[in-house]
Amino acid sequence: MAAASLATYDGTAGTLVDTNIWVDCIDEASPWHDWAVEQLQACSERSPLHVNIVIYSELLIPGPDVGALDALLDVYDTLRTPLPWAAASLTAAAYVLYRQRGGAKQKPLPDFFIGAHAAVSNLSVLSRDPRPYKSYFARLVVVAP
Repeated sequence: MAAASLATYDGTAGTLVDTNIWVDCIDEASPWHDWAVEQLQACSERSPLHVNIVIYSELLIPGPDVGALDALLDVYDTLRTPLPWAAASLTAAAYVLYRQRGGAKQKPLPDFFIGAHAAVSNLSVLSRDPRPYKSYFARLVVVAP
């Protein structure tokens, strides 16, 4: 999807699930556990769920148990979706805007990649923290508490 086609963005092609949702789903002690599980179920019934390599990598940081992670993702028939090349320029533009607004230089790029991926792929985002997405991708459809 070229940048110009973002005019038709409506978030209906599926849901890109942010790392914090999967963490809350795994952690039964999380105050967001029940909400995360309910949202994963509801979103998966409406359209396909997606993760990209950024989200997948973040989920492996506590310990690289690929088998357990794949089993969790498979419960919800989650698609492993490649980052589209078109997301690169949108990620960079969002990061530049972040820096112009006074954002810390050490802020990592994952939220920018996730937001740009969703935007260029016509995906909504499921996240407990909608701020980075709404701040830098204003048209993005975000499912959040």
